[in-house]
Amino acid sequence: MKISFIGGGNMAAALIGGLAGKLTDGANIHVVDINADALSRLAQQFGVTTSQQIDAAVAGSDVIVLAVKPQQMRDVAAQLQPHLKAQLVLSIAAGIRGVDLSRWLGGHGAIVRTMPNTPALIGMGITGMAALPGVSAAQRDAADAIMRAVGGTVWLDDESLIDPVTAVSGSGPAYVFYFIEAMQQAAQELGLTPEQGTELAIATFTGAAQLAARSSEPVSVLRERVTSKGGTTYAALTSMEASGVKDAIVKALHAASARGRELGEEFGKD
Repeated sequence: MKISFIGGGNMAAALIGGLAGKLTDGANIHVVDINADALSRLAQQFGVTTSQQIDAAVAGSDVIVLAVKPQQMRDVAAQLQPHLKAQLVLSIAAGIRGVDLSRWLGGHGAIVRTMPNTPALIGMGITGMAALPGVSAAQRDAADAIMRAVGGTVWLDDESLIDPVTAVSGSGPAYVFYFIEAMQQAAQELGLTPEQGTELAIATFTGAAQLAARSSEPVSVLRERVTSKGGTTYAALTSMEASGVKDAIVKALHAASARGRELGEEFGKD
């Protein structure tokens, strides 16, 4: 499989790291980016070919991964359109709807829209994926294999569900970091050192997430097992309920999903 990446930033580098020498040889991966230093690092690390503009190597690819910022996508699509044939185009840009990308690419239909998240940088990401009708079964399998190089995949029958996926998992790592920050602050206020608070908070999140992943029981049951009535955990959760923490989190995810829809409309304007 020959794969071209338009954009050589962190997420592209994570994907290339998961693909090179595994799904395909590094020599079969081509990266286009205006940043010469980034291209040099990728070439040295993974043996990929590079260029600073879209070229014949892109035209000869089986898959083209669009890994540029959303506000750059329209210009990149205009540059890419003359090089398109029947390649699969895989977009990892937030807020760019498939119908708009297809229009910018002259009606190209073989497009898979994805929403990965930053744990992909360590091979532990999760990606929501939606295919346009013009994607073949083989191309769908190829898209899945590419994104599985950095974690799990969840396929969606309706592309509009990418916005909720963005709210839950795309933005989700920030929520986790936010909660860890709060735990660190409380730990210091209670007398622990910053180092102790950080170690305890991160290990607790890592362990609890792994326990939830490996357990066949709902997370609500796992929570109840830690919560003895009248105990310390009960006191903490009662305080959170009184402060409306769960409702605030749910409201926040609705806001994130709504913003995703708004961005799609803004970026898609003619």
